[in-house]
Amino acid sequence: MFLEFDDYYIDAIHEKYAWRLCDFCTINTERLQRYFPKTLEQNLTPDLSKYFVERKIRAFQNKEEFLFVLKEKENHTLIGLIYLKELDWEKKQGELAYALGYQVESKGYMTETVKAISKWAFGELQLETLQIITHKSNSGSIRVAQKCGFTWQKVLLGEHTPPGESPLDMELYELYA
Repeated sequence: MFLEFDDYYIDAIHEKYAWRLCDFCTINTERLQRYFPKTLEQNLTPDLSKYFVERKIRAFQNKEEFLFVLKEKENHTLIGLIYLKELDWEKKQGELAYALGYQVESKGYMTETVKAISKWAFGELQLETLQIITHKSNSGSIRVAQKCGFTWQKVLLGEHTPPGESPLDMELYELYA
């Protein structure tokens, strides 16, 4: 899948993105370490990123998980990631998780991206429920969820444990087809 917007585009994960993914992760280490620790640790070197991308391509092909990259049009810099993961094909449900580089925050890119990926997931994949799980302190992520029509459902107690921290309660938002 390839979607183009004014200043950036969304593309499915591909081998050619391994180096850029490594760059994105190392530049945005502080942004990723708390909520994307596994993605971060698997992309700290070009070799690690190559293996990570290979696994994600297989997962994409097998419809186990879908990883997309956001790239600026002008210089093709990787500026963000969005996962469609935790797929339950019986329930027709999946979870969106996303991260945006510090250099492009508050430009509306992720809102536009979540809307596009949601439309694709409901149409192409025939999912019926999409979830976003975020921490109450992540106001940017909460704004994205709300702008995209997701509604708050409940608090998930001890849902996420960042490295070196106690488990955190997370907020569950859902959108229905």
